[in-house]
Amino acid sequence: MAVATSARVRAALRRAATRATLAPSVHNTQPWIFRLSGGVLEIYADPSRQLPVLDPTRRQLTISCGCALFNARVALAASNLSTRVDRTPDRFDSNLLARIVVVDEPSASVDPISDYDALLELRQTNRRRFADEDVPGEVLEAVQGAARAEKARLFPVHAYDHRFAVARLSQRADELQMLNPAYRAEIRAWTTDDSRRRDGVPALAVPHVDGNARNEVPIRDFDSKGAGWLPSDTRSSRKQCLVILGTDADDSRSWMHAGEALEHMLLELTRLGFVASPLTQVTEIPDTRLALRRELALDMHPHVLLRVGRAPLTPATRRRRLAEVLVE
Repeated sequence: MAVATSARVRAALRRAATRATLAPSVHNTQPWIFRLSGGVLEIYADPSRQLPVLDPTRRQLTISCGCALFNARVALAASNLSTRVDRTPDRFDSNLLARIVVVDEPSASVDPISDYDALLELRQTNRRRFADEDVPGEVLEAVQGAARAEKARLFPVHAYDHRFAVARLSQRADELQMLNPAYRAEIRAWTTDDSRRRDGVPALAVPHVDGNARNEVPIRDFDSKGAGWLPSDTRSSRKQCLVILGTDADDSRSWMHAGEALEHMLLELTRLGFVASPLTQVTEIPDTRLALRRELALDMHPHVLLRVGRAPLTPATRRRRLAEVLVE
């Protein structure tokens, strides 16, 4: 298949890179660089934005880049372009995580993910208190389908003993992280009350921490300066809708699929009027991640624990300018 290189294709790829910058990322580090050449858009990891304490293996960084890849795919589908996607295409360059090639042939049909293009700016990570209502089964079925479409799997946490195990292990992981001075320093470096800063987690998007959260499944404490804008009473509970995203393998390619699945799920939840917040501490500590897999009898590698529900909107987090992340 020939590579398409017209001016229209180039404009669509630049737009896809712009839409990719709206993806969620660990601590809003935005750890990606895009390279545009002809009819090809490549996504690279930016090692300078890795979190060495929280993410020494680059798993969370790669998942973040997988989210960006899905956004780029959505944008190109909305442009009705046919593409080929290669994940981790260069075994000699571990920073090259994906290559999207626009092929010179008409699209056979409209890709259904094109409908998400209008939702990319509406999706948000929500750390507020969720409404005290059940998430309908059809919503869970929809997000499970989104995960499957990206070669990932979703495990809803239903059983009482599973919910208790998730809460206990999450509390343990959160405690271990907070006991680490290097982790706390890393958190401080990536949280901000500077309204001009275009990366990191802003104070306006996190709960104020004053001891009144009453969380059974802890939300990460980003309020390093006591400046969180959101209400402190978050009440993240093991009784709420909790789901675990995982993959069969545990390598870089699988992490990319996990990121694509995560963003696909989050956009589907946005379409259905729901929100989610990641509670990933339990999967960031090797011991608690292993215990989670063992105690829930998971036959997959867990990457992300999500709390799903309804909540009031939160202010949007900012993104770096395209000129900072795109090489042409």
